[in-house]
Amino acid sequence: MKKFRVFISGQKFFAEEVFRLCQKLDIEIVGVCCPIDDKYIGKAAHRWNIPIIPAGSLNADNMPECDLGITAHSFDYVGKKTRYIPRLGWLGYHPSLLPRHRGRSAIEWAIRMNEPVTGGTVFWLNAGIDRGDIAYQDWCWIPPEYHVNPQKSASALWKEELLPMGLKLYEMALYDILNGVIKRTPQDKRFSTFEPDTNVKDIYKPDLLMIEYNSSHN
Repeated sequence: MKKFRVFISGQKFFAEEVFRLCQKLDIEIVGVCCPIDDKYIGKAAHRWNIPIIPAGSLNADNMPECDLGITAHSFDYVGKKTRYIPRLGWLGYHPSLLPRHRGRSAIEWAIRMNEPVTGGTVFWLNAGIDRGDIAYQDWCWIPPEYHVNPQKSASALWKEELLPMGLKLYEMALYDILNGVIKRTPQDKRFSTFEPDTNVKDIYKPDLLMIEYNSSHN
């Protein structure tokens, strides 16, 4: 019987753990896209002689055929032609309860906005930023003390809650897909938000700047 084949685009520890998850489920990894100096999934791919495409250069011409594409801590945009190469499409993981907090700094914005709850979402990639159909979600509390230092707390919340949550959700998704179950629920636009990358200082968005200003002067 032909093995289920995936391609992984990502980096760092989370991507390596997704790589190991696929191996545990006896899924064939046909290639990875990662930074050339990545010491996690890059090192694992070298160890298992799996082809590597350098981050930033993935396109429809060098993407191998597969059943599913997976992004794991990847900041590379997957173009339209590349999205259509996997038979089933691409799954991504976003550390928020989509459609809330689309964008690169989702965890930090949930903390900055004094929200008591956040979560993670495995979703199907489309042309928009974090706008694809939802496959699986879970939630967690944001400890009240995290609001004192949102940037530092975002890193802690990722490591303590949202990273392991992402792996659990990916395992659920892959297990279901291997058994012929595919879940897709469109995002509810009524609840959507998008916030800019907090590392970019020249974005003018008054409502968010006001929140940042108030949180730093309390």
